[in-house]
Amino acid sequence: MNDLVRLLRRVATIWLALLILGNGSVRGAVLEVAVRHLFNGEPLLLDSLRYHNAADETLSVTRLSYLLSGFALERADGTWVEVPDQYAWMDLARRRTVVRLEGIAAAGYRALRFHVGPDPAGNAANPAAYAADHPLNANLNGLHWSWQGGYIFLAFEGQYRTGSEELKGYAQHLARDPNRTRISLPVVLDLTSDVAVLLDFDLGTLCNAPRAISFENDGAATHSREGDPVAAALVANLPGSFRVSQVLSAVSPSRRSPPPQPIDLPKRYTPYRFVMSGAFPLPDLPRDNPLIVERVALGKALFHETSLSRDGTISCASCHLETNAMADPRRYSTGVRGQVGTRNAMALFNLAWKSSFFWDGRAPSLRAQALMPILDHTEMEETLERVTARLAASPEYLRLFQAAFGSGEMTGANLGLALEQYLLTLTAYNARFDRALRGEASLTDQEMRGFELFMTEYDPRTNQRGADCFHCHGGPLLTDHQFHNNGLAPVEADPGRFRVTRSEADRHKFVTPSLRNVSRTAPYMHDGRFATLEQVVAHYSGSIHRSPTLDPNLAKHPVGGLELSAADQQALVAFLRTLSDG
Repeated sequence: MNDLVRLLRRVATIWLALLILGNGSVRGAVLEVAVRHLFNGEPLLLDSLRYHNAADETLSVTRLSYLLSGFALERADGTWVEVPDQYAWMDLARRRTVVRLEGIAAAGYRALRFHVGPDPAGNAANPAAYAADHPLNANLNGLHWSWQGGYIFLAFEGQYRTGSEELKGYAQHLARDPNRTRISLPVVLDLTSDVAVLLDFDLGTLCNAPRAISFENDGAATHSREGDPVAAALVANLPGSFRVSQVLSAVSPSRRSPPPQPIDLPKRYTPYRFVMSGAFPLPDLPRDNPLIVERVALGKALFHETSLSRDGTISCASCHLETNAMADPRRYSTGVRGQVGTRNAMALFNLAWKSSFFWDGRAPSLRAQALMPILDHTEMEETLERVTARLAASPEYLRLFQAAFGSGEMTGANLGLALEQYLLTLTAYNARFDRALRGEASLTDQEMRGFELFMTEYDPRTNQRGADCFHCHGGPLLTDHQFHNNGLAPVEADPGRFRVTRSEADRHKFVTPSLRNVSRTAPYMHDGRFATLEQVVAHYSGSIHRSPTLDPNLAKHPVGGLELSAADQQALVAFLRTLSDG
């Protein structure tokens, strides 16, 4: 009998262990919350100028991104069961519309509660502390206020027009702890098994009820400063904007997948110590290509190897010079046989935080990007077969490939993996501005004025008259890695991101470059049209080219631009020069 009791206890222990998740809680039930985005009851389509608010303004939505927290369920007796430490980042353009809540005690519930915006502790936390895939990782969600601290709870942007007037932009950014908004929804949930609930988030209600918002009359932008009536209207309208649409008895399969296995690692290798700023968000380094000293060394050699080109005259380093922060001082780079390109070569640093590459984002990975110039007819104009054949004739490259790969094979794929590793190690994080933030250096009064302009929104309604740079260039990386039409006079031969997506909403959009090392990476813009920083600042201060895809954060400015004074333009340039490493 004692043996039987011990056996039963052991079986029970094993059964409980199987129910334990990594966080130490019993698995319980799964509640999947999916959000459907509408406008006045109709499916919300991004970049579609078809919607109307109560002020009879015609509008489009180009960005809808928000953070959720504080999930809880109400029992029949009125007590609330919290789902601790659960955050969600929802983004319509990224198709992030589902959050999966696990480990919920099996029971019946009568209401669901959550908040738009992180809890005060999460809002005040260091954004650099979160894993690369965490909803509060600033590089992932693009919703952190950078040096100002805290997150944007809800980013709601687009364009609008009143009557037959030209298009203008709006950018409503709800933030700050007092504006964290609770959403409570009555819903009967039987969580004795896994359940999914579909919610509707209606942007028409957010714009109109109970407090109607007119972009023209109330304000086209808010940063939720204390007493701002636009932010107050958003807070008043948010609770009624959500409603339960449907409860389903099935949930989608878990999206968790086993981590990818390292590709062709050698038997013996030396891990490479990746160095970055403690203020940077954690990057999503490729787990199938972990950094090792041997592979980085091979990548560096390949980066400087002229035999990657057809005529043996150019290497990657020919167009990405160390003295110019791995950029090209020429407006257009020159390929084999003197062929001239059509875009300025981008600077190569802090690539570990990017998820797409080139000005138009056509390369989905760094290893893919690294091979494209070799194959491009106006650049190196070579084939991977001929390149690897030439490298195979070199005893030094035979040694390097054998040290970097278990198979020692010289293939195009391994070429890309090695170049990817070297490029990932190129980081920039120790400019004079960084040292000033640490108290190790100081900025002049003029540079401090430039920083103030950089971080201040242009919004005469609230007496804010800054340069508005931080929307696209905020945070320690000084880029949002997104694609924007920044008001350049277009060149129809180069439609930018449109060439990749074939979406009219992406016409003349190009990726935001980092402003780190900006004083060393002239000329500027995707086509190098501006030779100096002074010309860049003058572009944003003066009249910009208006079009249907102009970024809302620029379209909300007056037709004449920011109209910064000469002294303020000089101060802004002075600050930008503090962003370069030694």
